Amino acid sequence: MGAAAEDAVQQLGLLMDQVEAPLMRSFQNVHQGHPRETMLRFLKAREWNVSKAHKMLVESLNWRIQNEIDSVLERPILPVDLYRSIRGSQLVGLSGYTKEGLPVFGIGVGQSTYDKASVHYYVQSHIQINEYRDRIILPMLTKKFGRPITTCVKILDMTGLKLSAMSQMKMLSSISTVDDLNYPEKSETYYIVNVPYIFSACWKVVKPLLQERTKKKVKVLSGCGRDELLQIMDYSSLPHFCRREGSGSSKHSSADVDDCFSPDHPFHKELYGHTTEQSSHKELLKMGSLHVSIPEPDPDDAKIVEVIEAEFHKMGGQNGSTNGHKV
Repeated sequence: MGAAAEDAVQQLGLLMDQVEAPLMRSFQNVHQGHPRETMLRFLKAREWNVSKAHKMLVESLNWRIQNEIDSVLERPILPVDLYRSIRGSQLVGLSGYTKEGLPVFGIGVGQSTYDKASVHYYVQSHIQINEYRDRIILPMLTKKFGRPITTCVKILDMTGLKLSAMSQMKMLSSISTVDDLNYPEKSETYYIVNVPYIFSACWKVVKPLLQERTKKKVKVLSGCGRDELLQIMDYSSLPHFCRREGSGSSKHSSADVDDCFSPDHPFHKELYGHTTEQSSHKELLKMGSLHVSIPEPDPDDAKIVEVIEAEFHKMGGQNGSTNGHKV
């Protein structure tokens, strides 16, 4: 890293030393003993502009305090049947680790329906996964490898993506905004697999709108991406939808523990067990969903959502159907 970047980190560090005690406590929860890496992420997200990075980080810490994010891992989603329903309609899970030690998260973009609970529960579930990753998994890996591991790899499965997914744009935009403004630069690479025509068409119009930094992170792979992914991880770490070719490769059974989306997968059992255990330490367990305020999206991100919606409408008008066929 160059001298200018190091200087930016030092400047931001001096500014962060001046924040009030509640923000500092939340900042410590975020950086988990590695403030430099955290400041680097926020600086990258604001193109190394120190004042903008400082503003972004302070706003994120205030958001955490106002929405009680630091205690979100003490709020299990109850009852457990509701949690299992959310897991079956918001498809995401930890499948393993890369050869360099980064956690690998599989995301079933095409088959997530988000139709079993309110938006608040889905946002709470997403934030809990983020916080468990950042406060439990990444520190464990950092200790294991003897160096800071603060990012992850995401593999996005587009199997089943249809034009009807436009109805989920508000939900996806809310989750994306939470990530962009409060968990920036957490993903080292996004691998896109099992790509149908509908994604290819949208990607052509969205790609030019992305920042160069983001473009470099996105890799669209052929088929299920197995061969390319095996260069960076072992077979056992591949998400189930990358282990065989063919359509429908992400279809899952909730009882399949090899399915990283399943609530019976070790990752989800550990996460839910952790939140349940933490809640038992509290005198009164709060019921219901955590109502997290969704920050206003960055104007550039809002523009991308508009472009995607317009492209969906155009394709819907051209073929009069909601099917996304493979090419």
